[in-house]
Amino acid sequence: MYKIDRAFMDGNPRYISTRIGFGEGLVQAGEKDNNVVALCADLTESIQMQDFKNKFGNRFIEVGVAEQNLVTVASGMARAGKIPFAASYASFSPGRNWEQIRTTICLNNMPVRLVGSHAGVTVGPDGATHQMLEDIAMMRALPNMIVLAPGDAIEAKKATIAMANLNKPSYVRLCRDKTAIFSTNESPFEIGKAYVLRSGTDVTLFGTGIMTVELLSAAKILDSNGINVEVVHIPTIKPLDEKTILSSIEKTGRAITAEEAQIAGGLGGAIAEILSEKFPAPLKRIGVVDRFGESGTPRELMDLFGLTAEKIVPQVISFVENTPKYHPGF
Repeated sequence: MYKIDRAFMDGNPRYISTRIGFGEGLVQAGEKDNNVVALCADLTESIQMQDFKNKFGNRFIEVGVAEQNLVTVASGMARAGKIPFAASYASFSPGRNWEQIRTTICLNNMPVRLVGSHAGVTVGPDGATHQMLEDIAMMRALPNMIVLAPGDAIEAKKATIAMANLNKPSYVRLCRDKTAIFSTNESPFEIGKAYVLRSGTDVTLFGTGIMTVELLSAAKILDSNGINVEVVHIPTIKPLDEKTILSSIEKTGRAITAEEAQIAGGLGGAIAEILSEKFPAPLKRIGVVDRFGESGTPRELMDLFGLTAEKIVPQVISFVENTPKYHPGF
């Protein structure tokens, strides 16, 4: 049974950015293994690498505003036996240096841990140029690449520690804004696993990253509308936990995905690929639909793009009312 934070359940969640959890996890990983090194592209404080830098100064490398160099140096360090974490804003890495990631990291299967912070529309006032919405599609298309989107700061810390122990190329997606804590220190986290947070029968809601919080909140509202939803959290987008995903959809007969990213090539696309081959149940994708971000507060933008619990609820109601469940042999 997945343990959900009591304060969240009581409607008084704590709010901490996932990048804070990453910074804590990076220090803990560095304490456990002297081979852990950190590289940054002139964004040390923004990505919360300053504590690692202050504690392990000779294991921190500032490459400057040179994202292509960031990942190629990290690849060389991985080849030399180090455990490198290479971090920047997601709009710059993988946004600017995807070819170097593809060629120097993935093609050679070098275990570089890539950190893309400030992803999604919750970057806020920085606007479309800095609101990376395409990174999930870009990174999950790369052979050998693991893709993670932790749901809160506690899970981001766990994901960072798990990446340090993973001998494969990996990418973790972080947000800028403070987001609600729903997990606990005792909640399970394993790369490649999805988790049923709430059992239901009418429809499965699949969330990744900070969208899982919105789905949990939406589920409470939907209860009052007589709709019993199952909520499944997917912190690992690649590889997907097909067993948990299919088991849930086989029970509910239909599904909705939610992501703070382009729906083209994202989590919804990945699950659609599985369903088309193994269990053709109806699927609705919620996310950003073929447009760039805008400038505004994080909450204004989440509302504008239909990503808040309040905006998700009517979409779920309409989908359930108008879409029959799939059953084998239908």
